Amino acid sequence: MNRVIPVFFIALGVVLGGSFIGSIGGLIINQSPLKIMVDIADDLKLYAIISAIGGTFANLRLLEGVIFQGQLSIIVEQFFILLSAFLGGQLGYWIIIVFCGGK
Repeated sequence: MNRVIPVFFIALGVVLGGSFIGSIGGLIINQSPLKIMVDIADDLKLYAIISAIGGTFANLRLLEGVIFQGQLSIIVEQFFILLSAFLGGQLGYWIIIVFCGGK
């Protein structure tokens, strides 16, 4: 549980922060910042999950070693961490959609 909550907020912060800051580019190129914000939020969901779990290769190596040793508790923990990152990214995307008036 000590890792699940921060992972959720890291993914949420990546989507929200990246979308808000990235929408400034819409002002520079004379396009709607809200449309740019929605597009960026959609693109950032996957990167938010990857950055929140701390990279993919270390977790895959951990799971590989655990499967052969038979420790299911670590697999369950990694599943909840991944789920938490996914939910944080989705919540960030949903907040951006609501903020921009829908899709």
